[in-house]
Amino acid sequence: MENNEYLEVFIEESKEHIQSLNDQLLILENEPANMDTIGEIFRSAHTLKGMAATMGFQDLADLTHKMENVLDAVRNHHVNITSPIIDVLFQAVDQLEGMVFDIAEGGNGAADVKELVHTLQAIEQNQEVIEAIPANAHATVETALNQASAFAQLDQFELAILDQSSENGFQNLQVTIKLNEHCLLKAARVYMVFEVLEQIGEVIKSNPTVQELEEENFDLTFHVLLVTKDTADLVKQKILKVSEIEEVITESFSSVQEQADQADSASGENADRQEANESLSSKQDKQQEVNQKKKTSGVSNKTIRVNIDRLDGLMNLFEELVIDRGRLEQISANLKHAELQETVERMTRISGDLQNIILNMRMVPIEQVFNRFPRMVRQLSKDLGKQINLEIIGAETELDRTVIDEIGDPLVHLIRNALDHGVETPAVRKQNGKNEEGQLLLKAYHSGNHVFIEISDDGAGINRDKVIKKAVSNQVITEEEASHLTDKQVYQLIMSSGFSTADKISDVSGRGVGLDVVKNTIESLGGTITIESEEGKGSLFSIQLPLTLSIIPVLLVEVVREKYAVPLSSIIETAIINKVDILNAHNKQVIDFRGKVVPLINLKQIFEVPAEEEEETFYSVVIIRKGDKMAGLIVDRFIGQQEVVLKSLGEYLGDVFAISGATILGDGQVALIIDTNSFIN
Repeated sequence: MENNEYLEVFIEESKEHIQSLNDQLLILENEPANMDTIGEIFRSAHTLKGMAATMGFQDLADLTHKMENVLDAVRNHHVNITSPIIDVLFQAVDQLEGMVFDIAEGGNGAADVKELVHTLQAIEQNQEVIEAIPANAHATVETALNQASAFAQLDQFELAILDQSSENGFQNLQVTIKLNEHCLLKAARVYMVFEVLEQIGEVIKSNPTVQELEEENFDLTFHVLLVTKDTADLVKQKILKVSEIEEVITESFSSVQEQADQADSASGENADRQEANESLSSKQDKQQEVNQKKKTSGVSNKTIRVNIDRLDGLMNLFEELVIDRGRLEQISANLKHAELQETVERMTRISGDLQNIILNMRMVPIEQVFNRFPRMVRQLSKDLGKQINLEIIGAETELDRTVIDEIGDPLVHLIRNALDHGVETPAVRKQNGKNEEGQLLLKAYHSGNHVFIEISDDGAGINRDKVIKKAVSNQVITEEEASHLTDKQVYQLIMSSGFSTADKISDVSGRGVGLDVVKNTIESLGGTITIESEEGKGSLFSIQLPLTLSIIPVLLVEVVREKYAVPLSSIIETAIINKVDILNAHNKQVIDFRGKVVPLINLKQIFEVPAEEEEETFYSVVIIRKGDKMAGLIVDRFIGQQEVVLKSLGEYLGDVFAISGATILGDGQVALIIDTNSFIN
């Protein structure tokens, strides 16, 4: 199976269907009567079952088949959706996801699903018949419901054919064909059935449509409206000669109104007729809506799947092109050759456009991360005994794939932290005059060359005194330092290593680890995280991330004869500072920058660059920031702004202080890229 050319496509599409199942089940829990949602869930489960059966993953196919049966019972109003049923369906989806991941890792997708299958069977068999209808009327009403759902919408032409055929002595039959559940080539069986039907009569209509049958977009059962001279039993016998047909039901077809009248007569109850008619009407409306959606969904999709490794390879090649572009620009500037300069300028513009296209190809919606959270919040709410309303804004915001891959786990931890520590229990919220249902907002948006992700709640907020007490006891800060901290500085303490204010350890959070890892991960991506909170009102965690990590704009600076690159995303501005304006505070050099005290950092000393001592009157300073904190980097010279390719230093040099990577400049020199976050605590 590892060498199967379709395996990769199967895995990717299976993940998409599983995510769809998760999303639609959440909708269904809030809207149990939403037939469109039930239809979407059924289609995802059915497609997943078909793919699994074709690929030979039988356990996966069997489990999805049982899910289909439950959904079919719901769709036919035999089972009512309840929260426990949703829980079981979610368990099934989790099991399916585990199987798919096992297959992706080279396994066979086998799993012990007997207990879960048994539970689904029990739900399926708990069928609710229409109440208050005498037993001898059940068959008539059921026939009416089945025929109405199969052929609820017939146009005037089709009705005219049926009327005329009846007058001429033909039979109008509704034929229901059910394929064997192990049938793999369903479309082939359908074709063979239609061959038989066309020999004995004329097919007026099918449900699902012929196109859907050809595309295998149906479960195991389909319906055909047939005009024939043969008897119902003879039609049944001829169809059963086709292999892999499990069951054939043939019954006379009459108009919906006639069937409703029969049901009314059998029951003798006007209320029952009204109930049946309402059910029929509802089915007709839903069918009409589904048909309309199918008609309007045929827009061609001009997209293709591309293996991410190919995009990475394309990006690596372009990075080399950027380096050579810089080299050509340097040579052109030195030679001052007019035609060469013109050609290089044109190549620079074209490669810039190409760069934008490649970067956009790598951009993916953050929805790929966000879509796992509604399900997670639902489960955590139950585990914690809390009521949470999750709102997601800006899921379409795009980020580079490399950032997307890394940001998921930090967000998971921040959301778990908000639910466990932030939002109170319904009883406490009610006592404090709040709505019993807590609000959790997950928001993403672009701003300049950055993406901001915000996680906010209307919970208890952060208790400043409790944080300080814990920080002092953990020796994170001293009592003297605590007295000088602002609220924001206090809140940042909760991201210190081993810090936790939880009164007790839980499975959700409170183990004293996590938020420091969140901070480190975000900073390793070139981002920052800030915290705002108001006790009793709630908290806001704001994450700032760069759009991409591969090609970044920098300010090149010189320290003695060495060149360094400072990411523009962390720079506020550059300045020339007079030596007399430098002050000393707490044994550090500082300057007054727009009313704020900003510490100075001499890169010559930090990186131990050998140089002769010179008495300087003015300093070139790059003002950088991290959140609301700032610092000034003292350099010898500003070279200018440039786009560079970020290259890793490898594992051996990966822990060099304040260096995040390197780049090759146009003149062939290597410039180290400064990690400005390392300078600001």
